[in-house]
Amino acid sequence: MAVFACAGCGAGLSVPVARVALPAHAFRSGGERYLPPVLPPGAYAVDPEPHGPPFRRWAEVGAGEAAAHGVYAPVPHVSFGAPGRILLAPGDTCGTVLIPERCDGCCGSDGGVGPNLACARCGREVGTRIDDCYRWQAVWLEPGAVRELPVEGPGRPPGDGWTVTGLPPVEPLGWWSDQWSAAVGTALAHLLAASAGGPLVLPDGLVTAVFGRVPASVLPSPLAAGASARTVALVGPGLDPRPGPGPGTGPGRAPDIALVPRHPWTGETWQPSGGAVPVPLDAEVWTYLAAPETASTTRLPEGVERDDPLPLRPNWLFQPDRWLLLDRLARLPAVREPWLRAVYDRLAADVPGFHL
Repeated sequence: MAVFACAGCGAGLSVPVARVALPAHAFRSGGERYLPPVLPPGAYAVDPEPHGPPFRRWAEVGAGEAAAHGVYAPVPHVSFGAPGRILLAPGDTCGTVLIPERCDGCCGSDGGVGPNLACARCGREVGTRIDDCYRWQAVWLEPGAVRELPVEGPGRPPGDGWTVTGLPPVEPLGWWSDQWSAAVGTALAHLLAASAGGPLVLPDGLVTAVFGRVPASVLPSPLAAGASARTVALVGPGLDPRPGPGPGTGPGRAPDIALVPRHPWTGETWQPSGGAVPVPLDAEVWTYLAAPETASTTRLPEGVERDDPLPLRPNWLFQPDRWLLLDRLARLPAVREPWLRAVYDRLAADVPGFHL
């Protein structure tokens, strides 16, 4: 456990919190008009990459300077913010005041013009609160403005942390989960890079429904490739490698690419055996894909008939977050390979508002 304090005067800025993995939807925009905090109470996460302001346009920065900031393909804006920002739920912060002229959103703060939170004791700028419409609520503390202090607190739950409850892909009101859109969009960047430009064979069912459309639009067809197609399967805690259906698969054959969970506490990627290339995916989403029958909250016991309406379901196809897909792809050094850069450019051309 830890608390965060002002680096200037030492005033406390948070309640005791425990570190968790940075969720993929931390940078998600869109979806429902008013969204909850991105993290549950009592948790914090650290972003190892620069994502916040100040921003500079790609045309002003150039490829060389952008690469020094961890961006390897053209994006509308390159972050020159400090890496290591600390993410908290707004309700876990204390001892701060808003800087009104920095609150730039329409219904709240969008966080696009720099820190809008100051230490209530000394006035030092310490972080940014985001609570605008269509944004996940968050407070980002600046690493150079705060200090992390260890404190006594409850230990981790029993177990190694890999076991989590699966997150259903559909919200109760009948639309696709924002968290799924973000998690799949981010994982797709790694999946495309792992494909090496060749066709992919995905498992039947929900995995293909949420992952399949983007590779099908930018990679060769597996039907024409035959046995050379790369197989993809779910691999992780309690789940042996499963060969995907289609050409080149057979009993006992390990997949070429493994969709694996990220540790919920550390963000560590599960390492598959057999030489499969790991593609990290948020643990709650991976768990549902691996065992949807145990993650379902609507299944009734056998022999029991329901008399209430069936749960609502979306009337449109699943859409991964294209902005997060492009952001993650631009941050992979592999995107400098000609074939992957061509894929990136093709995807970017289809995203409204993504221009240089």
